[in-house]
Amino acid sequence: MRKLSVFNQVSIDGYFRSSTGDPGWMHQGRDDEEFRAFVSGNASGASVLVFGRRTYEMMASFWPTPAAAAQMPAVAKGMNEAPKLVFSRTLARADWRGTTIVKGDPVAELRQLKGEPGPTLVILGSGSLVGPLAAAGLIDEYEVLVAPVILGAGRSMFEGVERPIDLKLASTRAFKNGKTFLVYERAT
Repeated sequence: MRKLSVFNQVSIDGYFRSSTGDPGWMHQGRDDEEFRAFVSGNASGASVLVFGRRTYEMMASFWPTPAAAAQMPAVAKGMNEAPKLVFSRTLARADWRGTTIVKGDPVAELRQLKGEPGPTLVILGSGSLVGPLAAAGLIDEYEVLVAPVILGAGRSMFEGVERPIDLKLASTRAFKNGKTFLVYERAT
């Protein structure tokens, strides 16, 4: 059975998207060499990237560009080479290399994919997916990068979760730029 993981950056007050939708807060603060190496290392994994339509469109508008290759070459290479699934009932075509559009119910589709052999499935962003998948008990691992900022309002990646989900801390890592990486696994 393959693993389903989520990687999201959140504010200290738990929002993965600001109330305005501006992602600038994710890039604030002093960047350091250790953090750059961490980000590049994450992008070199052999995973299938999973997106909702909005996150997919945002990522697809940046990562295949020359600007992305110049700014973050290792990350751009990993993002562009990885196989990608985008869940959307409205997206007619996907031009980003390696993308498959999935029109079906994400919970049913990912439950089936988890039962098949293959690489880890990693949800990036995509709050419309995380909440329902967490509520269905399908997410095996939560990788959360906490940014040293308080947004005051925004969107939680766990919208729609109506009961507690017990997790156990698997690892932590603090960076000089103030960000902290937390990895939680399902407790049961």
